[in-house]
Amino acid sequence: MTSRRSFFQKTLGAASALSLAPLVSQAISEDISDALFSLNKLSPLAAANDEDLWARMAQAYTVTPNILNLNNGGVSPQPKVVQDAVDRYYHLSNEAPTYYMWQILDKGREPLRRKLADLAGVSNEELAINRNTTEALGTFTWGIDLKRGDEIVMTKQDYPNMIHAWKQRELREGVKINWINLNLPIENDDVVLKAYVDATTSKTKIWHITHLITWTGQILPAAKLCAEARKRGITTIVDAAHSFAHLDYKISDLNCDYFGTSLHKWLCAPFGTGLMYVRKPLIEKTWPIFPNDKPLSPDIRKFEALGTRSFAPEQAIGQAIDFHNAIGGKRKQERLHYLKLYWCDAIAKNPRVKFHISMKPEYSCALGTFSIDGMDVGDIATKLFSGYGIHTVSIKWENVNAVRVTPHVYTTTKDLDRFIDAVEKIAAS
Repeated sequence: MTSRRSFFQKTLGAASALSLAPLVSQAISEDISDALFSLNKLSPLAAANDEDLWARMAQAYTVTPNILNLNNGGVSPQPKVVQDAVDRYYHLSNEAPTYYMWQILDKGREPLRRKLADLAGVSNEELAINRNTTEALGTFTWGIDLKRGDEIVMTKQDYPNMIHAWKQRELREGVKINWINLNLPIENDDVVLKAYVDATTSKTKIWHITHLITWTGQILPAAKLCAEARKRGITTIVDAAHSFAHLDYKISDLNCDYFGTSLHKWLCAPFGTGLMYVRKPLIEKTWPIFPNDKPLSPDIRKFEALGTRSFAPEQAIGQAIDFHNAIGGKRKQERLHYLKLYWCDAIAKNPRVKFHISMKPEYSCALGTFSIDGMDVGDIATKLFSGYGIHTVSIKWENVNAVRVTPHVYTTTKDLDRFIDAVEKIAAS
């Protein structure tokens, strides 16, 4: 009798839990919606430090409580509404792949293109959907006609994939890279402008500009650089992997010629999604990486001839845009900068801690970097994870030797208190 009673109690308990699951999910969804609604009634500055609202909104994510992820700069998790959309589109595709993929989901690209173009502030005829920043900027690197002796200006702090692409073209075709080596952090736009101008000669054809440097979070004056380049008849390529949906701006604000970004970073879109922008007159002059029957067409869609790929992640970009807009670009930026200042201000009291980034919002936002005197940055990152379950990344790259910390909108100040405590203990040891 005891064993039977135990059996029924367990069975009823399981059934009860299952029956409550949809109600719990509904309650969480309603709470998230209410939190987003409440956030939108506040100004960006007022919303930035409302911990209750942000903690409720964080329920939209499914991140593990076992690891404190402070490396969102690498790739960000998606809110559940985006994950569910990917699953839904993926399962639909499997019901009859060639029909649902190419006759149903593929037709959704044009509405999605318009939605992305509205977010980016450009014409939908200038925007292509692809898989990441590397693919976008690789298209520009190899798609722009250059001749032997033509020069490109870029910095040693640019992202390796872009550096490797230009080095390969330099090796194969004889174009020349004029290097800038930035001493970060920089809190003067004129210093950056002068560096680009000083590296420019009469043979310079392209300025490669990283809007927000991945290693430290340094924001470069991309709009000013593009304006200066345009006066000189120089083409501009903007690497916006870290700035899009992180900083509150439109592509049109930069007035650049080419622009590429990854949507799986700060927009929290599905992994392996991105976009590229090409100024309308330049589309027909730019060759696609993947050939098609009209490589010199003025149609932006020629850059989307990738062959077979999954349409599920691409279509779920729409849900990521909706979620981003529900928060608001300016509110998101203010919150991210607030979180960076929160942990930086706390550990700044330790005399062994050194920072490698500006605290001013015009020169950095969510990304922050620090080091501890007398310690290898790789050891700091290892201790944070092995001892405290905190995931960061150590950076050793061209004038940068630091631990990079990147919270996101689902990160709470309680999470950062845990990180602050860990840093203090490591520094003390």
